[in-house]
Amino acid sequence: MEGEGGEGMIVSGWNNGSPDNRTGAGYGIRLSKEDRDRYFRREWSSVEVELENGEVVEVRLSNSFWRGCVELRSSKIGRWMLEKGYAPWSKGNPPKFKLTPVGERKFKLRNID
Repeated sequence: MEGEGGEGMIVSGWNNGSPDNRTGAGYGIRLSKEDRDRYFRREWSSVEVELENGEVVEVRLSNSFWRGCVELRSSKIGRWMLEKGYAPWSKGNPPKFKLTPVGERKFKLRNID
């Protein structure tokens, strides 16, 4: 939502190339390495992402998250994107979202399209 704090990052929808449009598996959000380094801590094993519907999703941060696979992957985020019509998307045109830090290890995810 507009006006919800200036802090935050623009992220985009992500899929693994063969996502499951029934379960939401294979979906997530991708952020930049700069935003990862600015807003995430290496000592965190997971973060919480609050969706627009108020659901809070715990997302594990894998070792590969720090090596270059800068996605937060979650079937719950995938199901939310499917339910809202954000997914699936046409090739090369993923939806954009705002991911805003709201506390220690906690973020809010909002649509900006």
